Amino acid sequence: MTFLQTTFYNNPVGRWLAAVGVVLFTWVSLQVVTRIAIRHLRSIAERTSGQLDDLLVELLHKTRFLLVFVISAYAGSQLLSLPVTATKILHVGFVMAMLTQAGYWGNGLVAFWLARIVRRRFGGDASAATSLAALGFIAKLVIWAIVLLIALDNVGVDITTLVAGLGITGLAVALGVQSIFKDAFASLSILVDKPFVIGDFIAVGELSGTVERVGLKTTRVRSLSGEQIVFSNGDLLDSRVRNYKAMTERRIAFSFGLEYGTPTAEVEGVPALVRTEIERIPGVRFDRCHLKSFADSALSFEVVYFVLTGNYLEYMDAQHLINLGILRALEERGLRLAYPTRTLYVRSGASLEDDKTHQ
Repeated sequence: MTFLQTTFYNNPVGRWLAAVGVVLFTWVSLQVVTRIAIRHLRSIAERTSGQLDDLLVELLHKTRFLLVFVISAYAGSQLLSLPVTATKILHVGFVMAMLTQAGYWGNGLVAFWLARIVRRRFGGDASAATSLAALGFIAKLVIWAIVLLIALDNVGVDITTLVAGLGITGLAVALGVQSIFKDAFASLSILVDKPFVIGDFIAVGELSGTVERVGLKTTRVRSLSGEQIVFSNGDLLDSRVRNYKAMTERRIAFSFGLEYGTPTAEVEGVPALVRTEIERIPGVRFDRCHLKSFADSALSFEVVYFVLTGNYLEYMDAQHLINLGILRALEERGLRLAYPTRTLYVRSGASLEDDKTHQ
C-alpha cells in the first residue's frame, strides 16, 4: 500500500491532498476574479456617469476573506467522505458565512445610498450627513437583526417565541421613545422633501429666523435679535412654516393720504405720479394705485407693487426710494400729506335754545 492510499479519517491521503488542492485553487481563483472584476468595473465607472457600476465596486470591496475561505473549504469537502456531524458543521458554517456577507453587502448598500443622497441633494452638508448617518445606523441595525434571526433559525433555534418577545419588547420601546422616532422621521422628511434648507429665513407662528442646522431631533434657527431658537422636528412639521427665502417676488401694499381740500384735478393725477416714481426703481413692477377711501382726516390712496426678488434688504431699499420719490413729487406739485386733524365750528351769539335745536 502506497502513502497516498493510506486511510486517514476514512479518506485516503491522496483524496485529502486533492481536497486541499481544490481549496487552494478555489481560494486563489475567487481572489483573482474579485480583483479583476473590481479593476474592470472601476475603469468602467470612471468613464460613465451611471451608479450601478459604482455600487458593484463598493459591494465587491465589502466581500470578506471569511466568505472566500468558507466557500473554498466547502468546495474541497465535497471530495471527502465525512461524518454526518462534520458535514452538518460545514453546511452551517457555509450558511453563516453567506449570511454574514449578506449583512456586509446590506451595510454597503445603505452607505452607498446615503452618500449618494448627501452628495446629490445636500451638497455635502454636514448636518444633513449627520442626520442621515443616524438613520443609516438604524437601517444597518435592522439588517443585522434580520441576519441574526435567520442564523439562529438555521442552527435549530425556534425563533417564533423570540420574534414574539422582540415584538412585545419593541412595542414597549416604541411607545417609550415614540417622540424620538417622530422627530427622526420628521428629520428625514425635512431632508428629503426640503421645505427649507440651511440658510433659509423661515417663520413659525410668531417666531422667525435663519435656519442654522437640521439635526436628527431638532432644527436650530437664529433669530433676528441674535438668540438661537430650537424647534422639535415633529412639532416643526406639524406647524405652518413660512419660507421667505423661497419667495420669487414680494408683494407690497401701502397707503398714504392727502389733505381734504386738495383740488380734484390734482387728486386725479396722483396714480400716474405714483406709477412714474415706482417704475423708476429697477427690479420693481408697478401693479396699481387707487383712491381707496375717504378717511376721517385724509383722501386715502392704496398702492400695490412687486419687488422681483424675495430678498428683504432689496425690498426695503426699493420702499425707501419709492417713499422719497413720492414725497418729492408731491412737494413739487404743492400737495400736502394729511395727518390726523379735527376742525371745530363755533357759532357765536347763538342762544341756548338754538343750540338745543341743532343738537
